[in-house]
Amino acid sequence: MRDVAWDTYPNARDLGGLPTLHSPTGLTQFGRVVRGPRRELLTTDGWTKARAWGLSSIVDVRNAVEVGRRATDPAVDEAVWEGVRVSNHPTEDQDNPDFITFCMPVLDSPAYWEHNIRILPGLIAAALRAVLDAGPGVLVHCAAGRDRTGLITMLLLANAGVPPEAVAADYAMSVRAMAGTSHHGGASDDRQATWTTEQTDTFLNEAMPIVERNVRAITKTMADLGITPDERQALRDLLVAP
Repeated sequence: MRDVAWDTYPNARDLGGLPTLHSPTGLTQFGRVVRGPRRELLTTDGWTKARAWGLSSIVDVRNAVEVGRRATDPAVDEAVWEGVRVSNHPTEDQDNPDFITFCMPVLDSPAYWEHNIRILPGLIAAALRAVLDAGPGVLVHCAAGRDRTGLITMLLLANAGVPPEAVAADYAMSVRAMAGTSHHGGASDDRQATWTTEQTDTFLNEAMPIVERNVRAITKTMADLGITPDERQALRDLLVAP
């Protein structure tokens, strides 16, 4: 039910339908935020379906050098995305010495999230504020829609009161969707592109407790990021308000 099925666009899910005590329905609201991989993978039909879903804004958390169409991407009628507001808010700085030391060795794992938050809080906060500014109908994406998107999604869901195990399960869905594939056009050093089911299971046994730990630390993390109580409430409302 949460898969948005925008034609062949992989690993894309609505953040609605997850349990939370902050919603009168007991679930996060559909039609507010979608997580996914690079938008250049959308076909014309995919864009049409995304617009029908209500897509009006995109928050792209990739580095600027990653943005743009590749030869293997579908050719698309540009008219289908006319009026969609796109903002680029990278969560990484691969020229930062501490980022290189602590994050680069584990970029394809939630093990780097806490380091990223500690080293570059301003970038993470800017991405969250961009989602807030976009409002309902926003797609948040990186390259695979797994790790950087997973970080922002984790913060949004944890702040909305989604329990740790549900957030971790959502992360696991993205890992399973992209493991053993290269259809997101990811970097050649993405080790998950060659993984078997067994390798994926082994990784998730280690990774899911890390996601859960990050969810439980949401109050401290939001404070460390400089997100105000009013901003936290507005971000929560984005996912839970009727």
